[in-house]
Amino acid sequence: MKEITVSNVCKSYEGRPVLQHVSFTAGADRPTCLRAPSGTGKTTLLRLLLGLEQPDSGTITYPTPCRWGVVFQENRLLEHLDAMANLRFAAGPALEEERARGLLKELGLEEAGDRIVRAYSGGMKRRLALARALLVPCDALVLDEPFAGLDEDNRRRAWECVEREAAGKIVLIASHEDLEGEASVVRL
Repeated sequence: MKEITVSNVCKSYEGRPVLQHVSFTAGADRPTCLRAPSGTGKTTLLRLLLGLEQPDSGTITYPTPCRWGVVFQENRLLEHLDAMANLRFAAGPALEEERARGLLKELGLEEAGDRIVRAYSGGMKRRLALARALLVPCDALVLDEPFAGLDEDNRRRAWECVEREAAGKIVLIASHEDLEGEASVVRL
């Protein structure tokens, strides 16, 4: 079974503990939501999972090879390009144009698909960042506050896209929102 196991992970910055003895397993059967107040290590844990930082102690194991799809806290879009160009850049030749256009439509971005991203609202940029993560070929998804700035209707549509597009993949979501009932919850 595909799963990520975090065992007794600790991380400090300048002697200040951020994560202390964090342990959990996340499988491909259901998304895992990392819940904690702001500033208590959710993003740090995601950076550790992605290998962008190393834990001070503890271990993180996951299937290898493991290709990641990511929504960072910042959207990290190419603002001088339109939506499709952003998706093409991220997914490369693996991009299925019809699937991409369908996902943009489902996320309410069909009318904006040919506009330069710089002209998008914050919520539109967030939905495009989510579409990009869902369309890249990957085995696991890391989503850092993927629904930030979305109203209830767009949040619901985005969640439905995540559930469908990420089926069979390991999904880790850092969120302030209560996703109980929709995801396994790990409280940090």
